[in-house]
Amino acid sequence: MSEEIRRSRATEAFFGRRKGKALRDRQVDVMEHLLPALRLDPHGDAAPADLKTLFPMPVERIRLEIGFGGGEHLVHRAQEAPSTGFIGVEPFVNSMAKLLGSVRDLELENIRVYDNDATELLDWLPEGSIDQIDLLYPDPWPKRKHWKRRFVSQVNLARFHRVLKPGGVFCFASDIDTYVNWTLQHCRDHGGFQWTARNAADWLTPYQGWPSTRYEAKARREGRSSAYLTFNRV
Repeated sequence: MSEEIRRSRATEAFFGRRKGKALRDRQVDVMEHLLPALRLDPHGDAAPADLKTLFPMPVERIRLEIGFGGGEHLVHRAQEAPSTGFIGVEPFVNSMAKLLGSVRDLELENIRVYDNDATELLDWLPEGSIDQIDLLYPDPWPKRKHWKRRFVSQVNLARFHRVLKPGGVFCFASDIDTYVNWTLQHCRDHGGFQWTARNAADWLTPYQGWPSTRYEAKARREGRSSAYLTFNRV
């Protein structure tokens, strides 16, 4: 990918700060000892032709979650679907430490992680290697002047389209109307994603098996409803 395209990706800082309060001893331990074992390395290792080989047990599907926050959804799905291999991306150190603590406590073997820019991982992944991409409550960058920093962009949708298998799924959830509309318009304009909704209930109803997240709970407390968009890769 050329530097010109990379600079135009509109995600030079799609995430905010990298670290919050100081980690506790237990969190430092998982970051020092567990993260190196589970971390993917797009800059050092060649991507395997079959991502299923990243996991120590047989898996049937590969699912990618970008910006997993505290990891509640990722951990829930990994427990729910032990035959699926999950890749979680989260640059915020405290969130990564929280997830890794859960991975260790629950002895989850079907999770691998990346702790930097998701676009780097997307460019590393083989073409047609992912069954599902989840982008759930991403930073909405609500000010119009910051909209260019939203993760959903034509450049990143092209990345999604490349790594998703034909018929693969892209799921997007948000409580910010402008971002929901933004995503619908960008997917329509891209042309490679088909919105699956047939009526309002399809996009106002949480996904099957959906665990309420802290972001969703905050939205409800503040009087905002959420939208759950599903697109098929065509």
